[in-house]
Amino acid sequence: MIAQRHRIALVAGVVETSDEPGRAYNTLVAFGPDGGRLAFYRKIHLFDAQGFGESEFIKPGESTAPVVFEHGGVRFGLMTCYDLRFPELARSLADAQVLLVCSSWVPGEHKTEQWLALNSARAIEKSVYVAGVCQAPPASVGRSVLVDPMGVIEADLGLAAGVRTVEVSLETIERVRESFPMFRQRRL
Repeated sequence: MIAQRHRIALVAGVVETSDEPGRAYNTLVAFGPDGGRLAFYRKIHLFDAQGFGESEFIKPGESTAPVVFEHGGVRFGLMTCYDLRFPELARSLADAQVLLVCSSWVPGEHKTEQWLALNSARAIEKSVYVAGVCQAPPASVGRSVLVDPMGVIEADLGLAAGVRTVEVSLETIERVRESFPMFRQRRL
């Protein structure tokens, strides 16, 4: 396994078989450096919009419980694709310090701009980092970004393949949460 061979944590989006013929799960799976599974999340919000019917071939996950796992002293929350448009899911991942969002958005008007804006919005709303990857149509390589808790894009690989190392600062998260104490001030 890749995670074990390279001694890294790895999160991958996979199509997982379900018990329902013709419908699979859209799943994110996190593996640790030992190759063991750290967590998995089955997508709950299906993209039945703009003439696209994802529910015809994807089955929603049964559990709406937030999925958070810890690795290297950081708590990660899992979301995928259309979930990004649902801020209440991000809010339910209150224990996370970094949201990992794997997407493959179908083509449409302003979709790339919306994807970038929603990654930034989730980071600002929760005062967390958001690491988003997307197969940004029509490109086959996709796009990867890291957004900080203030909504600033710290890293953007654009449509080019590549790797870039960026530090996630837990101190930055705490500083932003002190400056904007939304979790203490929230009334709803």
